[in-house]
Amino acid sequence: MLSSLTGRRILRDRPRITTKTMPLKHLRTLPEKSVGRAYASWLDKEAVSPDTRDQVQYIDDEECAYVMQRYRECHDFYHAVTGLPVLVEGEIALKAFEFANTLLPMTGLSLFAVARLKPAERSRFWHVYLPWALTNGLRSKEIINVYWEEQLERNVDDLRLDLGMEKPPDLRETRKAFRKQRKATEDKMKRVGGPRSL
Repeated sequence: MLSSLTGRRILRDRPRITTKTMPLKHLRTLPEKSVGRAYASWLDKEAVSPDTRDQVQYIDDEECAYVMQRYRECHDFYHAVTGLPVLVEGEIALKAFEFANTLLPMTGLSLFAVARLKPAERSRFWHVYLPWALTNGLRSKEIINVYWEEQLERNVDDLRLDLGMEKPPDLRETRKAFRKQRKATEDKMKRVGGPRSL
């Protein structure tokens, strides 16, 4: 953050992202494509709040502790800008992006959760979301240096463009299409009497 003018300003100002500092009622009234509206809509859709982030502990250096707190509090903005939902699959994809972008060790360690995914989810992660995360995380500007409080009225597509980030395929729609295809295959198998043996 020290290598960025905006990052240094964030470190100097030390803004916090909570329900007291984020006017969610106002954000819901902003234009649909604004960063603030995307953030508020994402919070509503996922039933989370800015206050769900725990206070950082066990870091003695005050500035380092703030950087970690800021990272935690900005995490939901990362979700809102990428559109990734609060599903294990979405969280792992976002952590992969964060690791490629910030190199924070804990984000890399989170990738071990891939082992928890079902085979279809794991395949999707390796073939779709990990390549997206690595490509976009490495090429985009450091997302920790975004002063989100100053971006709320900005068009979210313009922000992504400025950051050098593409939005990943919609994970909820991808999962829905997979379930629909699987059900159609199962229904077809039932109609023809199940799998035929040779």
